[in-house]
Amino acid sequence: GQPVALVIADSFERAVFAASLVMVEYRKLEHLTSLPKNLPKAFPAPDDAESSRGDVQAWKSAPVKFEAEYIIPSEVHNPMEPHAIIARWDAENKITVWDKTQGVNDTQKNIAETFKIPIENVQVNSKFVGGAFGSALEVWPHEIAAIIGAKMVKRPVKLVLSRADMFTSVGYRPYTWQKISMGATADGKLTGITHEAVGQTSFYRNFAEAPTSITRDMYACPNVYTNYKLLKLDVGSPTWMRGPGHATGAFALESAMDELAHQLNMDPIKLRLINYAKTDPGSGKNYSSKFLDEAYALGAEHIGWSRRQQTPRSLKENEWLVGYGMAGGMFGAYRESASVRAILTAAGELIIQTAVSDIGPGTGTAMVTIASDVMGIPVAKIRFDMGDSSLPVAPQQGGSATTSTVGSAVFEACTQLKEKLKTLKSGNAVDGYPELLEHNNLKMLEVVASSAGGPERDKYAMHSWSVHFVVVQVHATTGVVKINQAVCVADSGHIVSPKTARSQIIGGAIGGIAMALMEEVVIDDRYGRLVNNNLADYHIPVNADIPQIEALFRK
Repeated sequence: GQPVALVIADSFERAVFAASLVMVEYRKLEHLTSLPKNLPKAFPAPDDAESSRGDVQAWKSAPVKFEAEYIIPSEVHNPMEPHAIIARWDAENKITVWDKTQGVNDTQKNIAETFKIPIENVQVNSKFVGGAFGSALEVWPHEIAAIIGAKMVKRPVKLVLSRADMFTSVGYRPYTWQKISMGATADGKLTGITHEAVGQTSFYRNFAEAPTSITRDMYACPNVYTNYKLLKLDVGSPTWMRGPGHATGAFALESAMDELAHQLNMDPIKLRLINYAKTDPGSGKNYSSKFLDEAYALGAEHIGWSRRQQTPRSLKENEWLVGYGMAGGMFGAYRESASVRAILTAAGELIIQTAVSDIGPGTGTAMVTIASDVMGIPVAKIRFDMGDSSLPVAPQQGGSATTSTVGSAVFEACTQLKEKLKTLKSGNAVDGYPELLEHNNLKMLEVVASSAGGPERDKYAMHSWSVHFVVVQVHATTGVVKINQAVCVADSGHIVSPKTARSQIIGGAIGGIAMALMEEVVIDDRYGRLVNNNLADYHIPVNADIPQIEALFRK
């Protein structure tokens, strides 16, 4: 699936026909596409290969031991909108692109460096992204090819990836093998954990997502050893995908915790509470905030956890076996730097401008809400401009950092704007922002403010937390699995926009159900090609697959 040529035509039909005439000559070599068959060839991952604390062999001498291997196959982003770009050269060293990107400033910098042109001569627009899940965090070969093509033909070029291309050209969650070894006392106290992982990458690039890091941080265990390796295969390069690393690692860690709870004949929540970390196990720092124990209790209440039976196969409804399950999760609480322009017009409109993209979580809604709260202006009178590299600089939308990063800059800009308004002269009849500007003969008032995390954050371990509960039915004869109910509780700090935040939690749960039961890239290792690079054979969940999901926030 790696692109080798670009065909340009003045209609879609001509382009498709012309592409069919291209013949590619190549030298056939042995290919490697199977991770399980090539595990011995894995090598230490850069930067995060190995970590240990305490006695790394401690689990072996524990009264209760558990050991198991877990596989996560490759999973593809597949947003509804495929990747697309329009490239137009405005001069020999000046270009404008309309692109699917999660970060217009990063794309701007990449294009400027690749084509050796001044960064101010690169204009990137990405107002509507149409879903990405991490696939638009990088500049991919098709984008560079379109830009080269536009320069060659001296006309704008539009390139849209096919659905099949989406499986091979813009990254995916890497196929990962994991092994967990656990030891505990008879009353459930963890004495040691070993977590080994091997993730696939391409021969032309090392991609590492650190799935073992969650094991170092999730539970209060004195003895922990992690080992993360990569395996080069003849596949496209993986990339960041929703909850990268942590989602992969949590699957193995939380599955092992459930298995250990079964071995101990203990409630899975009780096991987690016995090993609840009140300070960060790795650094010893206090948490900036952590209320995961309260999230456990809230979710258990809403799912009806008291109906759960400790003995497997003891709860039935007609032909269906019924099970109650839960798992915890964590992710970093990140904050970067961003700049925002706030403009108040004489007509009473507030305009907020920043280069950030929006891949679907409702960034505009959250930013307008923050601005409205600070300024006391109705949301109907606030406009949010984004996805434009000419606007004040903002980071990529990724890592769940946009609201904390850009939202803080919006808060700062609006606060400075209010302070600037206080310096204006006010007459007796002035009772609002428009009148105040008019009284001072101003058509508008503008500030540009920046915000970034300071050294205070270094004092704390900063994470967000979650717990998911499900009621599952398994048909006793056929093994068919149905998810009957799901309750998700997030311990995410202050929620700015409850409606869009709830949508994000539901989306994450749907992705988790699909990851566990449906999605899997299948490669025919004889030919090194994807078998199911389409949405007919690669199953993504539809309404009939997903129950009503209850999304709650620990307050």
